Amino acid sequence: MEERPQLALSSRSGTKSLFDSARNLDEKLSADNPAEAPGGKKENYNKYVVFCTLLASLNSLLLGYDIGVMSGALLYIKDYFELNSVQQEVLVGILSLATLVGGLMAGKVADAVGRRKTMATAAAIFFVAALLMALSPSYAVLMAGRVLSGLGVGFATISPVYTAELSPPGSRGSLGSSADLFVNIGVLLGYVANFALSPLPEWLGWRLMLGVGAVPSVFLACAVLVMPESPRWLVMQGRLSPAKAILLKTCAGNKMEAESRLAAIVDDPEELLEPRRRRKASNVWKQLLLPSAPVRRMLLVSLGIHFFQQASGVDALVYYSPTVFAQAGMKSRTSVLGMTIAVGVTKTLTILVATIWLDSLGRRPLLLASATGMTIALTTVAVTFRFLHVGTKVDTSGAEHASVAVVVIAMLAICGFMTSFSIGFGPTVCVLTSEVFPLTLRARAMSLSIGMNRAISGAVALTYLSLAGAITTSGAFFVYASIALASIGFVFFVVPETKGKSLEEVCKYFGWQPDDLRQEKV
Repeated sequence: MEERPQLALSSRSGTKSLFDSARNLDEKLSADNPAEAPGGKKENYNKYVVFCTLLASLNSLLLGYDIGVMSGALLYIKDYFELNSVQQEVLVGILSLATLVGGLMAGKVADAVGRRKTMATAAAIFFVAALLMALSPSYAVLMAGRVLSGLGVGFATISPVYTAELSPPGSRGSLGSSADLFVNIGVLLGYVANFALSPLPEWLGWRLMLGVGAVPSVFLACAVLVMPESPRWLVMQGRLSPAKAILLKTCAGNKMEAESRLAAIVDDPEELLEPRRRRKASNVWKQLLLPSAPVRRMLLVSLGIHFFQQASGVDALVYYSPTVFAQAGMKSRTSVLGMTIAVGVTKTLTILVATIWLDSLGRRPLLLASATGMTIALTTVAVTFRFLHVGTKVDTSGAEHASVAVVVIAMLAICGFMTSFSIGFGPTVCVLTSEVFPLTLRARAMSLSIGMNRAISGAVALTYLSLAGAITTSGAFFVYASIALASIGFVFFVVPETKGKSLEEVCKYFGWQPDDLRQEKV
C-alpha cells in the first residue's frame, strides 16, 4: 500500500517542505477519500470537541444572564433610584456601547495572547462587574458596573471564533450555534431569577438578581484551565506540533484527517516565518478598514447580517419585555415576570431547532425563514398594539372583551417573533461571521462585526422608550417590521451558503487568495 505523505513539524527551516507535503497530502486525500478532505461532508461530534464547545459557550451564558436579569431588575431599580425614562434607557443601552469597545479590544488581545486567555479575561471582568452592580450604593456606581459588564461581554465575543476554529466543517454550524443557545439559556435563567427573587424586599431583590451573575464566571475561569488553545491560532504563531496534537483530539485520533485539516490551515508557508514580525507588518486593521475586493464582500455579509439582527428590534423585546407586557394590559409584576419566562422558554427551545438543522438545511434557508417569520410577527404586534391603543379610548364591556383577545394575540405574536428569530437570525449570525474571514483577519473582523452589532443594539435599547412615546408602541414595531422585511432581500441576494465547507474554502469563495495579505504590504 502506498505510504501517505506526512507533515514535517520540526522547525521553521522545514516550512517549505511542510507546505509542499501539506499540499500533496491535501490533494491526495481529496482524490482518494473525499469524505476525509477538508470541507467534506463527514460530521464529527466527538466528545472532546463538544466538551470544549460547551465550556467556551459559558461566555454566552454570562451575556444572556446579564441581558435577561436586567429586564426584570429594572422594574425595581427604577423605583429604588427614582429613574426617569432616559436614565432607564441609558442604563440598559450602555451595555451594548461598552460591548462595542470591549469587542474592538478583544480582537487584538485574542491575536496577541490567544483565544483561551481572552475568554479568561472576560470571566474575570464579569465577576467584578456583577459584584459592583449588586453592591452599588448609587445610580452612578450601578452604571460603572454596567459599563464594566459590557467590556466583559465584548471580550466574550471571541468564543464563536474559538468554536469555529476548533470544530470540524461538518458540525461547525451546530457547534457554533451553541453560543446563541447558551445566550438564550442565560436570558431564561435571568428571567427565572427575576421571578424567584421578586418576593424579597425591594432593596435586596434586585441586588441578588444582579449579584448571582458572578457565579457562572467562576466556573468559566476554572474551565479555561482545561480548554485547549485554538489550533489555527497556534499555526499563526508557528507552533505546528501543539496544533496538530489538538487537531488529533478534535478528529477523535484520526491521524489522516488531522493532517488533512492541518494541510488546509497551512495554506501559505510564509505565514509561518517569523510570525510575530509578520503579524505586526500585516496591519490587519488596514486590511479591514481599507479592504480589497474579497474583504469588502466578506464585510458586506458580516456587517449586514449583524445590522439586520439588531435593527429588527429584538433587544426592544428582550430588555423591555416586562414594559411591553405592562403596556399590553398585564397589571401585576408577578404576571409580567411570569410572561417573560414563557417567552424565554419559547426562545430557548426554538434555538435547539436551529442547532439541529444548521448543518443539514444550511445557513441561508434558516435565515430566510427567520426573516419572513420575524416580519409577520412584528407586523402582527404592531397591528394589535394599534387596536389596544384604540380600545383604551372606548369604555364599554365589548371593547374590554375585544382588548383581552387582542392582548392574547399580541402575546402570541411576541412569542412568534422570538421563535422566528431563534430559528435563524439568532444563532446563524455569529456562525457566519466566524466562517467568512481568513485566519489572519478573523479575530479582529469578529470584533468589528460585534462592534456593529452592539452599536445597533445600543441604539435600539437607548431609543425604544422614546420612540414608542413619540410614534406609539404600534409605530415603533412597524419600524422594526419594515427593517425585518428588508433583511429578506439582503439574505437572498447577498448571503452565501457555507455549510459543509472548510474555513479556508469559504474564504476562497469570496475570491481571497493566500497571497492577498502579502500583496497589500508590497
